[in-house]
Amino acid sequence: MNTIIEDLNWRYATKKFDPTKTISDDDLHTIKESLRLTATSYGLQPLKFLIIESAEIRERLKVASFGQPQLTEASHIIVLCSYIDITEADIDQYMSNVASTRSIPLEETAGFGNFVKQTISPLELDEKTAWNCKQAYIALGQVLHTCASLRIDSTPMEGFDSVAYDQILDLSSQNLNATLVFAIGYRHEDDEAQHRTKVRKSNDTIFQTI
Repeated sequence: MNTIIEDLNWRYATKKFDPTKTISDDDLHTIKESLRLTATSYGLQPLKFLIIESAEIRERLKVASFGQPQLTEASHIIVLCSYIDITEADIDQYMSNVASTRSIPLEETAGFGNFVKQTISPLELDEKTAWNCKQAYIALGQVLHTCASLRIDSTPMEGFDSVAYDQILDLSSQNLNATLVFAIGYRHEDDEAQHRTKVRKSNDTIFQTI
């Protein structure tokens, strides 16, 4: 079997983590690089990834996540945040990064920069917020596979009180929304979910060639 398919069949949404097992620094670096290198529309990366190490904050986030045990049992918790707004200044900063990274004059980025501004600037704030939020889901899809390939268990989580997260992590003052929570670590041997057969639609149902 193709190793990619093996990875995807291996992973599942872990319900119970082994709190005695910790992800290595090398593997955490790989996970962070996977998130940093994720694709986003226009390459703008209107995202920030908060790695929650504080036990006190994790306990508070657990309460704001309706008591889900992954918040305190997993090796690491990453909150995938997206920008509330994206401004022309953000786009200018990205174009400066493009010019610097590729060692080209900033003027060469002007055409692309203006195109992006003309696309994004007319949007209403709620439209920008929704667009930015979608970028976090792209990152999630990539990091799910990254973790699986490292044989690190994970749980993507949408079940949390976003207002409480904002208050606990002081997000809105940083132009951020908590979009997703990503718990990573190693499955507990008592986690019954690991033994359940993965259920997906058949190829005939989910694919159509036109």
